Amino acid sequence: MNNQQLATFLDTFTCAQADYPFGPDALVYKVKGKMFAILSHREGREYVTVKVVPEDGEVLSAQFADITPGYHTNKRHWVTVYYPGDVEDGLIEDLCERSYQLVVSKLPKAQRALLA
Repeated sequence: MNNQQLATFLDTFTCAQADYPFGPDALVYKVKGKMFAILSHREGREYVTVKVVPEDGEVLSAQFADITPGYHTNKRHWVTVYYPGDVEDGLIEDLCERSYQLVVSKLPKAQRALLA
């Protein structure tokens, strides 16, 4: 997995929009203006930061060396996944899908209906 492959995957999400609000090094994916993924690189490794249910974030951080509390985000509600590493590509994609769904679930009902 690399950021280019993951960006191609995230581009398939309904109404997902990508831009660089924090500068050229962090590609941010949003749905209806709400962030659900941040792709970047740090210390020679690429990573994605995604939104999680706090309990899931604690379990994932304990299970995988390459999943840490969110880098430059709320460490309770976000995790950062570094790759390549001990996290399989399928799990990275699953975490991105869950992050997207978590953000969509918090949108107003009218906006959720447009995404269905």
